[in-house]
Amino acid sequence: MQENYLISIKGSQNAGGETGEVELTTFGSYVKRGSSRYIVYKEYASENVPVTRTSILKIDGSSRLTLMRKGGDSTRLILENGKRHLCQYDTGYGSLMIGIFTSRLNADLSDAGGSLNVCYTLDINSALSSTNELSITVKEAKNNDVKN
Repeated sequence: MQENYLISIKGSQNAGGETGEVELTTFGSYVKRGSSRYIVYKEYASENVPVTRTSILKIDGSSRLTLMRKGGDSTRLILENGKRHLCQYDTGYGSLMIGIFTSRLNADLSDAGGSLNVCYTLDINSALSSTNELSITVKEAKNNDVKN
């Protein structure tokens, strides 16, 4: 797969009154297969460690997102509008069974790219762990997107 799309991800988390944010911009792939769209990109552990893991976002329509990670810690999370799913989450030190309730999932995607916005909560043993927001944009990479 060619990594010819610019993928921007912004995430925020509120856990016990403490907030955190993460922002990532990377190149990746964006394809449509059947009725699903896939966003695929690689994450690196750090600048000094060349270990990568591949993240695959499978979007089915405008109400279901499946996040799959491979490479060191295999994880599969299902986010579906208005539903709670129990999912296996690998931390790298062991696996946890977590609950994910998606309160909002908006997908505005076309063949050229678009955006995906998700609000969800995570719970462990049915106790609220965090409230999260995720915003992803995908657009075809142009020459001016690459800086030397």
